[in-house]
Amino acid sequence: MISKIKTLEEARELSMNIIKAKDLTYEQKTSQLAKLAENLNDFPVSSVNERIFEISENGGFCDLWEGHAPYAPRYICPNYQKLLDEGCKFLRLEKAETLLDAINSLLIFYHHVPSITRYPVYIGKIDKLLDPFITDREEAKKLIKWFLVSLDRTINDSFCHANIGPEKTVAGEIILELLPTLNNVTPNMTILYDEDITPDDFGEKAVYASLLTANPAFANDKYYRKDFNGNYAIASCYNGLPISGGAFTLSRLRLGSLARSSSSKQDFFDRVLPEAIDLMCNFMEGKIRFIVEETPFFEENFLVKEGFIELDRFVGLFGVVGLHECVQKLLEFESKDLVYGKDDYANNLGLEVMDFVENRVNSFESKYSTFWNHRFMLHSQVGAQDDMEDSAGVRIRIGKEIPMYDHIKHSALFHKYFPSGIGDHFPFDETAEKNPAAVLDIFKAAFRLNMRYISCYGENGDLIRVTGYLVKKSDMQKFIDGESISYDTVQYAREAFEKYHLLERKVRDVK
Repeated sequence: MISKIKTLEEARELSMNIIKAKDLTYEQKTSQLAKLAENLNDFPVSSVNERIFEISENGGFCDLWEGHAPYAPRYICPNYQKLLDEGCKFLRLEKAETLLDAINSLLIFYHHVPSITRYPVYIGKIDKLLDPFITDREEAKKLIKWFLVSLDRTINDSFCHANIGPEKTVAGEIILELLPTLNNVTPNMTILYDEDITPDDFGEKAVYASLLTANPAFANDKYYRKDFNGNYAIASCYNGLPISGGAFTLSRLRLGSLARSSSSKQDFFDRVLPEAIDLMCNFMEGKIRFIVEETPFFEENFLVKEGFIELDRFVGLFGVVGLHECVQKLLEFESKDLVYGKDDYANNLGLEVMDFVENRVNSFESKYSTFWNHRFMLHSQVGAQDDMEDSAGVRIRIGKEIPMYDHIKHSALFHKYFPSGIGDHFPFDETAEKNPAAVLDIFKAAFRLNMRYISCYGENGDLIRVTGYLVKKSDMQKFIDGESISYDTVQYAREAFEKYHLLERKVRDVK
């Protein structure tokens, strides 16, 4: 939902609530107070239409709390290899010569990479970055362990994302060995997997680590490389983005809410959906133009000046959630007792909705989204606070899951629409931990069906994937009990735990 602070007294009351909150850390309070100050401004004039506030109030639109006057892109994916190869003048860092040099340079640099979360949402292909500097495996393991610990203790947000693979490296093996012993929330991690490049033993180690710690998830490297014409990053939850670029902004339509605000299936397609798409495109475009044309970021920030990022490699992300609920409402209009995920007619109706969304979004020309031919990239967005009755992305609703192989086939129908990211998460019982090769075979089959992204975790583990980011069950319980937790993402996940039955996902086996 987007909203406007109407009076100074309202702003004072909100700020005092933040100041006095017992379940927020000092950093979390400063971040929320800064956002409150930003939101005393109006949205960029060119982005505002009163109808978008009405749609937002009715639950159909969400800007993911980006703020009224954004002064940096939402997601930034710097070229970290350039940092290690050349250093950074602004931060007075020299070219890295040793593993310790590389680790320290990266940790310092990460501190200065902005994002919507105030932490870097992408920290690079860390195995490729560190591997060339390894001369002694045991010494490297000690240093990489403290590198990972430092990330977890200083980047208090599991939207921070690292990549490994597809090749097997010494650094990659060390990372996978360390994950189960550390059991960290940050960074979120993805292996860029290609069965023609990634050895089975490396892939199985990744599956085993994921079953214990929900890390790493698996991305279909061939599929992403084709869409991005080569190099790319998986950032934040599971967002595919260009390296040396990123995303200006991300907003999302709640398709289920929009369907519920319609009077009929025809009304949904003829009036409600096209109006909402057009309004959101213009809203996003206004924000992008404000960042590029009215703030100094792309002229003065050292990341731009030194070539770590480039304006032409940024895009706008157009997100959707709630396709399951949207389809069910449209079926209700037609008096059809069918179920999304289970029945072909319902699934085809979901494809009809996504075809409409894709075509309408692609008809909008964005001045600065050069990387994607001046179009916005579609993103199957994760769940968030206030979603109410809209499931994440285009996923089958929790509690309505179907048998795993049918579930994968269904998911694969929709992954083609979302070059900037889509994901499905599967909890497994203890049978999987004893046979990671079987899980890897499932993932291979899913990728052959053109799924982009898939992840797993063990039902009995502490770490769990919420919608795309990680949270510990034990941390969530502490937060519910009123304790402050360093990870910001615990706050975002509370509703997923309490209202959306996250712990009731269908558990799979490999018997």
